[in-house]
Amino acid sequence: MNSQNIQVVLVNPSHPGNIGAVARAMKNMGLNHLVLVAPRKFPDPEAQWRAASAVDIIDNARVVETLDEAIGDSQFVVGTSARDRRIPWPVQDARLTAARIVERSVKEKVSILFGREDSGLNNEELRRCNLHCHIPTHPDYESLNLSMAVQIVCYEIRMAELEGTLPSDEDSHWENPFATSQDMEYFYQHLEETLVELEFLNPAAPKQLMTRLRRLYNRVRLDDMEVQILRGILKETRRVIREKGTN
Repeated sequence: MNSQNIQVVLVNPSHPGNIGAVARAMKNMGLNHLVLVAPRKFPDPEAQWRAASAVDIIDNARVVETLDEAIGDSQFVVGTSARDRRIPWPVQDARLTAARIVERSVKEKVSILFGREDSGLNNEELRRCNLHCHIPTHPDYESLNLSMAVQIVCYEIRMAELEGTLPSDEDSHWENPFATSQDMEYFYQHLEETLVELEFLNPAAPKQLMTRLRRLYNRVRLDDMEVQILRGILKETRRVIREKGTN
């Protein structure tokens, strides 16, 4: 991905606070080119303080009067919408759209268009786009704040950029090796003996207690150090039980 080839374009934003929040969302995810098409109120102090540490994006934002000026040199244009407008046009969700943006940005200039807070992009503006990005909000409440929409798309771009570089749960570099099956069996034996001494477990009627405890610990996946800590607790528990029994 070449982030320098990606620009976020806000079409007729009406609230300066939203512009600041958009700048912050962009910087969180490594994007820094913001274009404002005929903003209703900009520059404005509210945009500055809402941007927090992303003031540089606000200061360097390009302000133009028309969409033509904003996307004239773009080779791939994406239009976003929180609603399914049923226009016969290529439509993808934010995740798939982000993958396309990351791929295209390597050699092409990409513009991501976000529409007005109250009405989004109009049909004419959407017809200027190569791809439509639909954000499938819940039908009970479909309204999506401008900065939230930008955050969703920018986040997916960031995740697409990092694909294959983030460790999964299984291959992460855990600080200690996971416990072996044999170590876990020693632990379960130790746990069962301790519960019997505590009279919490009746060996004559164990029911499903140890099965449920096995399911609990197996779901967590203990490492070597964690097993040692737990067995240390069990050992100390049994010592205290025996000392009280001799008093």
